[in-house]
Amino acid sequence: MSEFQQVRTELGVQLRQLREAAHLSGKELAERLKWQPSKVSRIENARQTATEDDITLWGRVVEAAPEVVEDLVEQASALLERQDSWRQRHRSGLAVLQEDIRDLEARTTMFRVFEPGLIIGLLQTTEYARSIFARIKRLYNAPDEIDAAIRVRMRRQEILYDQSRRFQFIVPEAVLRYRLASPEVMCGQLDRLLAVTTLPNVEFGVIPFEAPLPSAPLNGFWIYDRDHVAVPTRTRDLSLRDPEDVSFYERAFEEFHQVALFREDARAVIVRVLEDFTRQSTD
Repeated sequence: MSEFQQVRTELGVQLRQLREAAHLSGKELAERLKWQPSKVSRIENARQTATEDDITLWGRVVEAAPEVVEDLVEQASALLERQDSWRQRHRSGLAVLQEDIRDLEARTTMFRVFEPGLIIGLLQTTEYARSIFARIKRLYNAPDEIDAAIRVRMRRQEILYDQSRRFQFIVPEAVLRYRLASPEVMCGQLDRLLAVTTLPNVEFGVIPFEAPLPSAPLNGFWIYDRDHVAVPTRTRDLSLRDPEDVSFYERAFEEFHQVALFREDARAVIVRVLEDFTRQSTD
């Protein structure tokens, strides 16, 4: 067993001991945390590294002493710094990653997302998602569980219809045109975006090619409420909570928001791209 796995195993044992001391089964803890029961098992059995959020919530439910939670958070943080690469995360499975994202989304009421590379996951159709997951599997040599990952991603999208939550999505026009799927699949995906733009709690923006960019769209980012930013890169998923970092990405999002088109203007761009793909699919 590697040193990393040994430390992760010890962290799982400590968390299990806290759960048992609180006289909770794994299923009961998962219900209180609003997690899938399998996530509790994966963390306790060192098949998944608990995040700082996971530890904080776990400690709150089992009523652990603050100093104990703080120590465990430090352990988890050190592990994530050493291991939180996309290649290593994908070894646990595509569906597992989708479940983790779903857990985070369940605790969020305000979403602000800028994505310069692909259609945002919460807005993807099944077939577009299949094309994306197939590429992820190849790139990171992830386990072959694409169908399971798609099912979780589709369940994640149910949150869009929760009127207590607000969503702001922004993409450059290029994202609508990237051939990450066949023209036929792209047509279906663009139809899906047209439908999503009519939801009252969803604001979908498109930055047209002719818009002056406030900065280079180097990478995407997700702002969860006002205290957490996720910044995925090719090799590592950054989770930022420092107020200065959050404020920086809030300003960056606002700058992109100012040059994006919304509502009918955004739909006009989507329709224009859809017409282009329709011609391609019939050629």
